[in-house]
Amino acid sequence: MPAERDPRAWWLDDDPFDKKNSKERNGNTRTNNSAFTPEQNPFQDILNDYFGTQERYTIPIHQGSIWHFSKIEIQHLTQATLAFTIALAFLGRGIFGTISNPSILIYAGITYFIALTPAFLLHEIAHKIVAKKYGCWAEFRANPAGLRFGVIFAAITGLVFMAPGAVMVAGRTTKSQFGRIALAGPVTNIILWCFGIFIALLVGGFNSHLDQIIKTWLWGNSILAAFNMLPFGPLDGKKIKTWSENTFYVWLTICIAAIWLTINYASMILSI
Repeated sequence: MPAERDPRAWWLDDDPFDKKNSKERNGNTRTNNSAFTPEQNPFQDILNDYFGTQERYTIPIHQGSIWHFSKIEIQHLTQATLAFTIALAFLGRGIFGTISNPSILIYAGITYFIALTPAFLLHEIAHKIVAKKYGCWAEFRANPAGLRFGVIFAAITGLVFMAPGAVMVAGRTTKSQFGRIALAGPVTNIILWCFGIFIALLVGGFNSHLDQIIKTWLWGNSILAAFNMLPFGPLDGKKIKTWSENTFYVWLTICIAAIWLTINYASMILSI
């Protein structure tokens, strides 16, 4: 496998899994030669889980941008964000706990939307940008069944368990590139967590509503980072550990430390 990427791969923005559109477009194409066989490709497993078995076929190349977001990707990101926010609004109460006081649901929804939307969106966008930097096609796709289940489960139980979707990636990558694509998500959450600590030191204690948003920000980013570092299934941790065990354990320790610091010091920082 060549060490250098085809420079035209930076232009790759169209959805290679949209067979109809890819056949209708004019211009050059390249074959989706993944660095993994169909049996070894972890991203193919995710595709199979979310969208059914995918076939291998050519990927259209056209001029685009590393920051390109297609209309369907924006729609899927919006759907996943709204569903995730609604599910979080039921956290700890469920629908029965909010019937008598709907304002609690509205307040919780606004708080979680402000505090956790960046955690979710920037985590996924980080995967996308790093993948496209390595010349891959990469777009977020929501999991409708996962979104429905997550909202219903949260409404009934007051607990949040949701598989909102994932960034789908197609193209040739080395093992290290594949690992860095996965690592981009948790690293982004830790950066956001550090930003939350800075804001807490700067304005903590001035307003109870702001303090609640900051605390939720810290909790959300630390938990999302640590959860995605678990070395199981389609989670980022498995891909990172396959690439580099040292890198995996370093970042897993950092993510766990962020949770520990949030538990023990977040309230104290906000009261300073």
